[in-house]
Amino acid sequence: MSDSTALILLAAGGSLRLGRPKQLLEYQGQTLLRRAAETALASRCRPVVVVLGAESERCREALRGLPVSIVVNSEWKEGMSTSIRLGISTLENSPSRISAAILCVCDQPLLTPDILNALCEKYAATGLPMAAAEYAGDLGVPALFSADLFDKLKSLSGSDGARRLLRENPAAVASVPFPGGERDVDTPADSARLSEEGQ
Repeated sequence: MSDSTALILLAAGGSLRLGRPKQLLEYQGQTLLRRAAETALASRCRPVVVVLGAESERCREALRGLPVSIVVNSEWKEGMSTSIRLGISTLENSPSRISAAILCVCDQPLLTPDILNALCEKYAATGLPMAAAEYAGDLGVPALFSADLFDKLKSLSGSDGARRLLRENPAAVASVPFPGGERDVDTPADSARLSEEGQ
C-alpha cells in the first residue's frame, strides 16, 4: 500500500459575521461546500474527509452522492482547532497509510485541483514538512502538513487555525502561488460580491 496525501475540508463553522451558513451559499449554481468537495475529489488527494458542524444535516444533503467521509464536530462552537483535531483523528483511524494531509476551507471559490496537486508536488520535491498556498503576501490555506506534524495540529486550541504552525517556522514551509486565494466569504458584502460574480 503506497502512502497517500489526504485532504480535510473544514466546514463546521457557524459563519457568525455573515449571519447564515457560508457553506450553503451558491456560486455558479453550486453551494460553496459541494464545490469545494468536488475540487478536492478532482485532485490526487485521498481520502477526502469533510468536517461538518453548524447546519450539519443541510450540509450533509449538499454533499449527497459524493465519495467523501463525513464527520460531525459537536464542539464546533469552540473554534476551528476542534475541527482540525477531529479531522486528524479521523485520518489516524483510517485504513489508508497517510503520509500528509491538506487542510482546506470551503469559502475559497477560486481554488482548483491544480493548486492542491501543486502543494503535493512541492512537498514531495522539497522534503519540507509543510507546503502552503501564498496569496496577498502571506501563507495560508490550503496548506499541507506532514504526518509528523499531526500531533502539533491536534494540540491547537480554541480559535487557533493551522496558520499558527506556518508562522512559527516559515523556513519549513514551501509555498505555492494561489492567485485569488484571499477571496473568501466572511461578511454580507463578500456574499453579495460572490453572488454577482457567480451569475
